Amino acid sequence: MSYLSIRDLDIKGKRVFMRVDFNVPLARNEQGQIEITSDKRIKASLPTIQYALEKGAALILASHLGRPKGKRDPEQSLQPAAARLAELLKVPVAMAPDCVGPEVQAMLPAPGSVLLLENLRFHAAEEKNDADFSRQLAALCDIYVNDAFGSAHRAHASTEGITHHVAAKAAGLLMEQELKYLGMVTTNPPRPEVAILGGAKVSDKIQVIENLSKIVDKLLIGGAMAYTFLRAQGLPTGRSLVEEDKVELAKSLMQSLGAKLVLPVDHIVVEEIAPGAANQAVETIPEGRIAVDIGPKTIDLYAKEIAAAKTVIWNGPMGIFEKPPFDKGTVSLARAVAESGATSVVGGGDSEKAIKAAGVTSKISHVSTGGGASLEFLAGDKLPGVVALEQ
Repeated sequence: MSYLSIRDLDIKGKRVFMRVDFNVPLARNEQGQIEITSDKRIKASLPTIQYALEKGAALILASHLGRPKGKRDPEQSLQPAAARLAELLKVPVAMAPDCVGPEVQAMLPAPGSVLLLENLRFHAAEEKNDADFSRQLAALCDIYVNDAFGSAHRAHASTEGITHHVAAKAAGLLMEQELKYLGMVTTNPPRPEVAILGGAKVSDKIQVIENLSKIVDKLLIGGAMAYTFLRAQGLPTGRSLVEEDKVELAKSLMQSLGAKLVLPVDHIVVEEIAPGAANQAVETIPEGRIAVDIGPKTIDLYAKEIAAAKTVIWNGPMGIFEKPPFDKGTVSLARAVAESGATSVVGGGDSEKAIKAAGVTSKISHVSTGGGASLEFLAGDKLPGVVALEQ
């Protein structure tokens, strides 16, 4: 991929439009005020923002938040993000009343200053990738920088359309980091390379399985999608979640992948999914039981494959991770990945929670900030927001 980095451009004194991902979770506090419950995404954008300010850029930040469906909704305003960013940067952050129009033009920042535009999705034209709206956004700046990997799989006005109307465009430091690691694990990985795929449905990961099967040396399957594969083998699955309409597909995937595909050899089963439910490890799922996690033998089997790996890709939990103790398989594999010393790339909210729960986040090479975008990248899809940056 041949794209410029923000470091390749002279941004001193220039107006830089930076697409960031401030799509943060919000909730009302006891006083009835809307506040941010996790500022992780704002913190992830700080290196690029700080770099631009240090280089003397006049910085215009833009993001979406939630799904206001093209209508102004005070509940989904970026105002709390502006306040939190100002705290983190220790400099004032001006908040625009909109993202286009004369009021915004009148507020354009001076070099070394920051202006945050209001929620892009208050305009339906953003998600429609409307050319006129793209031109209005481009009119605010001299240079465009995309640092919102989490939105790179969307061809919207602020991620794709705007790039046709600017003199210069580049990737931010976070975007660069994402593309560096995801590019490495899918094109020229240190071997052996192991992919761990979990989650509920085979249908959500078909393309990822097919694409990664051409790249990796082993594909370890967990989560409820494993039971569709077991059904395809003719093994009993009890009342476990199975995608009946994907059993034939699972059969053909097993035939084409052969020994590359590794499935669970034992399972944690329960009669009902409930907190504190009695559970046991079994090799064959009894009738009437539901499998909720990989069992101890599978943990050992998968841990050995991970220990031998030089590169690990992980997306999706191994069981009903959100209901302990059915998080044991997922957390155990998080520790195995951390201890392997392999170059590791983790994507997806549950996998990220698992490495945090296991206390090993600092030992993971790269944790992706974009679940959907990283999944599409691993599936071999071209991301519109990335293609738009290519020279």
